[in-house]
Amino acid sequence: MAAEGDVDLDLEAEENCTGKPAEKPRKHDSGAADLERVTDYAEEKEISSSDLETAMPVIGDRRSREQKAKQEREKELAKVTIKKEDVELITGEMEISRGVAERSLREHMGNVVEALIDLSN
Repeated sequence: MAAEGDVDLDLEAEENCTGKPAEKPRKHDSGAADLERVTDYAEEKEISSSDLETAMPVIGDRRSREQKAKQEREKELAKVTIKKEDVELITGEMEISRGVAERSLREHMGNVVEALIDLSN
């Protein structure tokens, strides 16, 4: 059995080996201070109505161009001929819907191998 004096000697030996007394775990001082350091602060600015009037047509033009491009792409894909056997192969092997299989085949110009590779990735 160890006496109380032995325990005190062991604690003193630990303090003397490191040269510093054992540090106590620090508690979090202030959560708000840490939060301010982590988050960005953006000052709110008022948008003038003239800026909005010039921006709205630009946004509308961009949307209409994107819709036209999408429609043209769909027309091109609709022109691609695909085989029924290829669609059935993809739906059976990949366990996907018929629409997804057809879309993938059309995007790869009817090439089954490329469509399967794309769907597996």
